[in-house]
Amino acid sequence: MCALMSKVPFTYRNKHDFSAKLTEWIGQLFYDILPEYGYEIREEQIYTAFRLAEAVCKGMVHFAEAGLGTGKTFAYLLTAVAYARFKGKPVIISCASTALQEQLAGPQGDIEKLSSLLGLDIDVRMAKNSRQYICDVKVKRFENSFYEQPDPTLTGVLHWAGETNRGERSEIPGVPDRVWKQLAWDEAMPCETCPARGFCKQVKAREHYRAALDLIVCDHDIFFDDLWTRNERIADGKRPLLPDYSAVIFDEGHKVLLPAAQRAGRQVVKEDIDGIISSIERLQGARTSLISAALAMDAATSRFFKLLNHSAAQDERTNRLTVRINDDLLKAADTLRRALDTLHFELQNEQELHIQSLSFTQLQAYEARVERASVALKRFCRNKGKDVIVWADRIDQSFWVVPRDLSGMLNKHLFTGKIPVVFSSATLSTGGDFSYFARTLGLKEFSSSSVDSSFEYEKQVLVYLPQRLPGGSRENRFPRALSRLVSLLRLFKGRALVLTNALSDVQKIRTGLKDYRLPYEFLWEDHADRGYLVRRFREEVSSVLVGSGFWEGIDVPGEALTLLVIWQLPFPPQDPLIEARRREVQKQGLDPVTAVDYPEMGLRLKQGCGRLIRTHNDRGAIAVLEPVLNTPWEEVALGALPAGAKIVRSLEALSNLQHQSILECEHFVRAASDLTLHN
Repeated sequence: MCALMSKVPFTYRNKHDFSAKLTEWIGQLFYDILPEYGYEIREEQIYTAFRLAEAVCKGMVHFAEAGLGTGKTFAYLLTAVAYARFKGKPVIISCASTALQEQLAGPQGDIEKLSSLLGLDIDVRMAKNSRQYICDVKVKRFENSFYEQPDPTLTGVLHWAGETNRGERSEIPGVPDRVWKQLAWDEAMPCETCPARGFCKQVKAREHYRAALDLIVCDHDIFFDDLWTRNERIADGKRPLLPDYSAVIFDEGHKVLLPAAQRAGRQVVKEDIDGIISSIERLQGARTSLISAALAMDAATSRFFKLLNHSAAQDERTNRLTVRINDDLLKAADTLRRALDTLHFELQNEQELHIQSLSFTQLQAYEARVERASVALKRFCRNKGKDVIVWADRIDQSFWVVPRDLSGMLNKHLFTGKIPVVFSSATLSTGGDFSYFARTLGLKEFSSSSVDSSFEYEKQVLVYLPQRLPGGSRENRFPRALSRLVSLLRLFKGRALVLTNALSDVQKIRTGLKDYRLPYEFLWEDHADRGYLVRRFREEVSSVLVGSGFWEGIDVPGEALTLLVIWQLPFPPQDPLIEARRREVQKQGLDPVTAVDYPEMGLRLKQGCGRLIRTHNDRGAIAVLEPVLNTPWEEVALGALPAGAKIVRSLEALSNLQHQSILECEHFVRAASDLTLHN
């Protein structure tokens, strides 16, 4: 057996034998070895691991849906390590967030635990988003500047920058975004022409993770940055952002579409353009043609973004605002594009004439920003915007232009690459049907596995869907829904997470609850940092957390989260990416409501319900304050609720639950009984 094969943690003879031996090894670990270290045997986990191993060995695209508590991470890690060693190339694990990267590959993370338990000596390295690192050039610029009243936080970061080896934000997590942005890596500053090229901390970080033998844990942004630019970089004689890999596993795979779209797209950032104009206007003795170009771009920018604002549909449930494309907006975009091209020409003249009014680094950064904005507008104007998806960003007022045929790009660059691709998540299907998710990816052939959570929802969860629900107009619904919410909070003595669809609902609920004088601490999403609010919610057991941004990604085990209130069903907003899917299915002769809106709502509801039960000891109730029963979406909504959970609809049904002790917790039964009597 060759030296490379000896690294695989079991013996095998050939490729076919590898697949059989991998399955045998996985079974031995889950059934015999891991239980010796206190890990329980979970059939859902083992089934997922077997199906995933089979798909990877066959080079397939696989959807691995596994409910909470099944241990899907260990299920895919075993195959990933063995397959990486078999192929002699690392496996990429792409995550939805930096926090998940740390949970997997950080100190005392899942991979370190598995490696230590099984003596695998796993070589895993993190490829973090470039924005997580400082830019040495920016640091030097600040160090050489004079401040009359220096920002204490910025001063502290500059001091740290002089001592750190990695320059990674995780070393100083308390630094606010506004300060970090001033020193962080900026994609508009081309590394190829940077004076610190080859020596900066970003480059050192890349050199470190490129050498990984087993696993590279990156985030979705880096993966798609690499995927879309890989061939171009190789053709230009540059190294791709990621090394060659043998397989890719998307953890939280349901969240890949937005980063895939954004990394394939281009952005026009008004703040960047305004900054360039302001910088040029402050120059002493600048060339007349440069000033004229800046002034023309200023006027064109103001005109374009004014029309963009008027053309954007104001849906409060999303930060991506759908843009109504019209001739005036297209004309303004073309005018701005020509102004950008003129300024780009003048900036190149500055560089060629060796004029010192702007530093070389500034010129390079400005040229890159102008060129990117120009490319975005060219794509938008081509074919009157029919080949792209566009939106206005509510947060930074930027204009996004992304390719419409994202599924075609995924097929070309990823799915036809003859490598295994795994999407792992607790929410990939609606009622076990993966067709909606597959359609959004443009996939026709795939394998799938789906297992429910290992939690005993029939004992741990009660779902409250009362027969009489707030109905009528939005104005009539609100006071009745608010009264229902108050009854729930009193019965469960706070300890509730209230999920809304928009921050405006949070504000309305806050105003509406003032007259009730409830004795609980209310934590409002728009009042503090999201992470702080979640920590406070865990610590203050009787508190109530209200927000639109907590449908996924928060973990609050124990008594603090006992009641989950769905204020409204999470039907999708007027989001441009959703609108594109609606139009696509309509072309296929399908109903966009049932083919897009219902599945989107079901997946979102499933994610929200997953916040309630986080351990086998948790108990709780889910209350939906919008009609579900006897509605066109009843089947989808019920399919998103915890499987096996008992539904309280009437006093008679509740009495049966009392006798059967379904929840094994008198508090919840009594609470639900009182609520039914009140309504």
